[in-house]
Amino acid sequence: MKKILSTPLTEEMVEELTIGDVFYLNGQIVTSRDMAHQHFLLKKNEMPADLKNGAVFHAGPIVKQDDKGQYQMISVGPTTSMRMETLAKEFMESTGIRLMVGKGGMGEKTTEACQRNKVIHCMIPGGCAVSIAHQIIAIEKVEWLELGMPEALWFCRVKEFGPLVVTIDTKGNNLFANNRLLYQKRKEEALANLKNQVSFLSDDYHR
Repeated sequence: MKKILSTPLTEEMVEELTIGDVFYLNGQIVTSRDMAHQHFLLKKNEMPADLKNGAVFHAGPIVKQDDKGQYQMISVGPTTSMRMETLAKEFMESTGIRLMVGKGGMGEKTTEACQRNKVIHCMIPGGCAVSIAHQIIAIEKVEWLELGMPEALWFCRVKEFGPLVVTIDTKGNNLFANNRLLYQKRKEEALANLKNQVSFLSDDYHR
């Protein structure tokens, strides 16, 4: 059975999740990547909407406007979340968001900030931009369109948006960091085993 969460997200809802958990999202999610983060934090522009307990999607969508002036999502794939690493801490503290979604993982600074502010980061599969667009049932509004289509804030209504895999939880765990250590250990063990298996070549050479 699918685990589905709906916005607004409470502190208790995200605290129940741990790295590796998979869920889907209903409700509102707002696209925002590095230029929008900078526009808000570095240029001190006021956020045009309340994002408290909300969800942010690191993505640069392709959107078209129909004859009636309604926006339609054509394609929206995740942006590499590490692009937001230097600003993520301040962004979550300033907005009160509970969820960030993007491609790949994020670093130590964001991990610490997620634990302190009770925020989670999730990855969504890359290469599925058209499929993800079909999970967006409506575009409610757009802000900061002057930044350009990919950089604007698109307020999207989603249904079963995902799958979302928790990569940073509220307990200070980081899935990508943990896996990096695990794979490094396995690599060292494999190399040591390989060295033992071919050591006879060195012995023969020195005879």
